[in-house]
Amino acid sequence: MNVSDFDFDLPEMLIAQHPVEPRDASRLMVVDRDNKRIEHHIFRDLVALLKKGDVLVLNNTRVIPARLIGEKEGTEAKIEVLLLKRLELDVWEALVKPGKRLKAGQKVHFGNGLLTCVLLDILDNGNRKVRFTYSGVFETILDQLGQMPLPPYITAQLQDQGRYQTVYAKERGSVAAPTAGLHFTPELLDELQKKGVEIVEILLHVGLGTFRPVKVDDIREHIMHSEYYRVDVKAAEQINRAKQDGRRVIAVGTTAARTLESVGKQGRVASGVGWTDIFIYPGYSFQVVDALLTNFHFPKSTLVMLVSALAGRELILKAYEVAIAEQYRFYSFGDAMLIL
Repeated sequence: MNVSDFDFDLPEMLIAQHPVEPRDASRLMVVDRDNKRIEHHIFRDLVALLKKGDVLVLNNTRVIPARLIGEKEGTEAKIEVLLLKRLELDVWEALVKPGKRLKAGQKVHFGNGLLTCVLLDILDNGNRKVRFTYSGVFETILDQLGQMPLPPYITAQLQDQGRYQTVYAKERGSVAAPTAGLHFTPELLDELQKKGVEIVEILLHVGLGTFRPVKVDDIREHIMHSEYYRVDVKAAEQINRAKQDGRRVIAVGTTAARTLESVGKQGRVASGVGWTDIFIYPGYSFQVVDALLTNFHFPKSTLVMLVSALAGRELILKAYEVAIAEQYRFYSFGDAMLIL
């Protein structure tokens, strides 16, 4: 299967630069796989669209202010360090720009020396391994000095940094938001629970690997970067009961879907922690996920491939064609799609 099979023309004007207010006022396209029907709603209509007994699975990761701007030691040269993955207590895998300016053993200072990193090594994937030194609590310093790592296609200034967090975000560790969840408000979640929709939380710390372009023609040759996940015992039990009862398990976002499919086998999930590099594309047989709530994604991206695996490539490309014609908003701050 070729990467060009997932290409489409997206007008730049449809790339959302600002989130909609309130959160649940975004548009919602509903794609019915059984009868190939496409409907148009508002996100808060989710209360009417879901059924009592449905299980809504949320990824409760929290985005860290992972973008640091500092100066190379002994110079005024600006260096950007984007934290990607914590390898040890103070050792991180990071994206360093411009990377050619920093050699092994050289240091970058942030906040007038409040935080310092030294380059330890260049990894096989081209990212850097760095170690931080500081006085105090790393997370507190990061909150002071770091910036929210907004995707490069968002060029507008974000006034409220909290809008790039879900309202249920808890555990710090992601460098990108699980954006399908950005549409929820506490009130909407309460309404869903009152209707009898079961809310389950799992964790996957989102890395940049999910969003990296596919650079091979044959998508089967693409390698995903691994991401940390955790599914606790209670969450696994709730999901397994739903599957046993024949109730729908609805993943909120591709990150939740990938986590469930990483720990799922023959309709059951296992609790635990680990790292997953699962790559889902057409031909994949879903083990746990019955439906998916997601945003509109990049052409030729692994995310478009995942939703195509669930709904079928032809139906997804048709839905995207309709979305463009109807001027839906795309990407992180864009509108949503519910695949049933």
